[in-house]
Amino acid sequence: MRHHYQAEPDLQITPIEKIRLPLGSRDELPPILAGLQWLWMNPTLRAEILALLEAAVLAGKKATGRIGMDLWQILVLGVVRLGLDADWDRMEHIANYDSLVRQMLGVPATSWGEKAKVFGHQTLRDNVALLDEVVLREINARIAAAGRKVFAKEVGAPLAALEIKVDTYVLETDVHFPTDLNLLWDAGRKCVDLIEKYRSQFGYAMPGWRKAKEWRRQLKRCERITSQIVYRGGPNKEARVKSAVRDYLAVGRDLSAKVYASLLYLCDQPVDTAYWESLDYFHRMLDKHLDLVQRRHLNEEIIPSHEKVFSLFEPHTEWIQKGKQRPNVELGHRMLIATDQHQLIQDYDTPVGEADVDQSVPVTDRLMGRYGEESIASLSFDKGFTRRKDWELLSLYVPLVVMPKRGKKNAAEVERESDPKFIAVRHQHSAVESEINSLEHHGLNRCLDVGLPSYLRYVGYGVMSYNLHVIGRELLARERARTQPVRLAA
Repeated sequence: MRHHYQAEPDLQITPIEKIRLPLGSRDELPPILAGLQWLWMNPTLRAEILALLEAAVLAGKKATGRIGMDLWQILVLGVVRLGLDADWDRMEHIANYDSLVRQMLGVPATSWGEKAKVFGHQTLRDNVALLDEVVLREINARIAAAGRKVFAKEVGAPLAALEIKVDTYVLETDVHFPTDLNLLWDAGRKCVDLIEKYRSQFGYAMPGWRKAKEWRRQLKRCERITSQIVYRGGPNKEARVKSAVRDYLAVGRDLSAKVYASLLYLCDQPVDTAYWESLDYFHRMLDKHLDLVQRRHLNEEIIPSHEKVFSLFEPHTEWIQKGKQRPNVELGHRMLIATDQHQLIQDYDTPVGEADVDQSVPVTDRLMGRYGEESIASLSFDKGFTRRKDWELLSLYVPLVVMPKRGKKNAAEVERESDPKFIAVRHQHSAVESEINSLEHHGLNRCLDVGLPSYLRYVGYGVMSYNLHVIGRELLARERARTQPVRLAA
């Protein structure tokens, strides 16, 4: 059973609207908490978001049983984690010992006493993971729309039309740089590790694995020797490479046969299905990379891209080259953001397996569906999005579309890109790079969660944290200006 929020009065609990945040602090946390406080004090927005959380977390569940973490607490902890780019150990400390965060969670500021509320490590991980990418996207849309009113010049004044800047960058997955040789080692060592784990956990004497550690050492030795020869120079390199690869493949094939025999043996044993499927997956990856290593290093074939896997642990990872000098290769997925003139992210997406050039129309369609056809004053893209037919389509709905052409321009295109309005918006587009840098400091530089659904959830929390930070920063700046004494001229 869960509640929206701790509704019972308690003298030790400070109401969220009365929490006093430090105005002079330069830390990242106070603006995030100010953004969360603004959300709480907006009754309509708060009701909508709590309704979304209830539908996502409590759907199909009975309102009985032990009391679980409040829905508001789940949201706060997920936002703070990404805002501070914190790991779970730090989050455990913050949730239990940071007085401001605990006040925002609706629990006593101190975590000691007989009935003190303490958040465990695994409790934090499990509850924050209850929200999926779909509900986070809906929450982010509502926060971005409501956040525009914070930056209005006057209360109740009509909102200015959106000036949208669109760009992409790569949000990396938490993987090492892949080579066919080290991926073969990854597959082999995981097979051995899983079998050893099964033996130690259940005390089951699986036949034939008395020297499991020796298999691991032997495979690692072959991988290290082969990699050093392949990626260094020296005389007779080609012959030495093939000799080392043959030795590596021989050990790998012997290991594969041994693992296969164990898989057959486990079919008749009371083994957990998830364990068997995990061992089967890494065994298939072992066989796959034995084949790839032979074809590439012995048969000298060029391996097609669709046959490659860039991580055994994050198989959804993409190999992305955006034409940069450093880094020339990034491992992860493209993340698209559309920011407005107030630095708020009005739309975002993670187009897995798609190119930048295919994103200009979908992002505009989403924004117009949310705000209306006449809500966008300008759209700016970089050259990676340029496609003439897309520019012609968008120009029918948006007064100014800045989409610089790649390559040689004709007279009409030169005239269009020489227009002062085009130049002004083009110069303003570079501000999106600052917002990308801020996102990377709010956890969206490398995703530490495992799996594509967790990756997308990580993105949703990160965008929410960023927008609440922008809103909170503006509110704290206004409060500082209001409370500072006026200095009289001498």
